Amino acid sequence: MLEAKGVTLRYGGSQILHGIDLTAARGHVTCVMGLNGMGKTSLLKALAGRHPMEGVVTLDGVALPDGARARAQAGIAYVPQGREVFPQLTVAENLETGFACLPRDQREVKQEIFDLFPVLHEMRGRRGGDLSGGQQQQLAIARALVTQPKVLLLDEPTEGIQPNIIAQIGTVIAGLRKRGDMAIILVEQRFDFAWGLADRIVALRRGEVLRDEARAGASREAVLADVSV
Repeated sequence: MLEAKGVTLRYGGSQILHGIDLTAARGHVTCVMGLNGMGKTSLLKALAGRHPMEGVVTLDGVALPDGARARAQAGIAYVPQGREVFPQLTVAENLETGFACLPRDQREVKQEIFDLFPVLHEMRGRRGGDLSGGQQQQLAIARALVTQPKVLLLDEPTEGIQPNIIAQIGTVIAGLRKRGDMAIILVEQRFDFAWGLADRIVALRRGEVLRDEARAGASREAVLADVSV
């Protein structure tokens, strides 16, 4: 389980996150929802070590070090909004950038990656910049999985993606949850997509937690109202 307590984030003189508490259990999808500008992406960046933050983040009871590289080595994988694939590198080379946080004897792209995303096997020699938006999104998720994460952070994985790829990404997330060996935190604007995958719903408003509850006990209408206003 990943547990964050008192996560506070400031940009210059502006406070973006206000003491957020959040837990993400292994084998579950925790969906963080809310309107644009409410702190969702900032929260994921803080958890991934991309921004200095106040508060404590632990994984299985052990406090995580600061910094993106250290957290990646600890098992936190981040798929950023906008994908951030390397356009001049091939698909295979993009995947291999995930080796950076792994011990040398674990640096391999397992067949499972290509089983999840067959198109990447077909296009492994093509440059990342030549892929469609949906293919780049699949590559970004696959690159994160190469790191063998314990926690997978996904920031708007359906943004700007065609419907058939959205469905494929949903199937992959559901399959990863079923495996039961990682916690998944999903930031998502598409309400139906998020609701269909979520085990737990966290709604943010102006950098604070407005709602945090199991989806099984939540009212769809109430959650939709919270994340739409």
